[in-house]
Amino acid sequence: MESSQKNDFQKHLPGGETTQNHLREALNRTPTNTKPLPGFDPNDVIFYHIDCDEVYPGIYIGDATTAKSKDYLQKLGITHLINAAEGNRFGFVNTDKNYYADTNIKYLGLPLADLHSTDISKYFFTVATFIDEAIKAGGKVFVHCMLGISRSATCVLAYLMIKKGMRAINAIRTVRKNRYVQPNGGFLHQLAQLDNQLRRQRL
Repeated sequence: MESSQKNDFQKHLPGGETTQNHLREALNRTPTNTKPLPGFDPNDVIFYHIDCDEVYPGIYIGDATTAKSKDYLQKLGITHLINAAEGNRFGFVNTDKNYYADTNIKYLGLPLADLHSTDISKYFFTVATFIDEAIKAGGKVFVHCMLGISRSATCVLAYLMIKKGMRAINAIRTVRKNRYVQPNGGFLHQLAQLDNQLRRQRL
């Protein structure tokens, strides 16, 4: 390990280390607001099975059924999509870039299982860059997994922390007030580690 990295790791963080428990408490203490579906039209049949919320300007989290509704995504003006559960096993969503080949949507697939042991952190910076480029270009991003609660939410939280400079707790409050999300304990632990890493870099 380089000495600079070692020193960064040893830097004292004002207020102490962020922990998984801090993030779980932030989740539990943040109520989710009730609001209509983005772009809702009660006369349009495509809305009957939609589960989607705008959690930050230009960023939407939703479920697998919504992700497969290309008509709805195009109606919303989605330009970029992240499938945080790409695969054909149980608990995964069997879409890929070919599924969206007849649209202008740019696709990113991540083969993540919603398990405490899954290393989602290795995709944090890839996801953050993908979302950041979309937003800076004036696009809109749809991020999903099976239910739009754990894997997808963790990806959006990492973006807010890395690219928007939010502390993990503030990122969680921002997303949770707009959608009921519940990253699993392993993901919360990895977000806490990311928070500590980013805080040390910004000291």
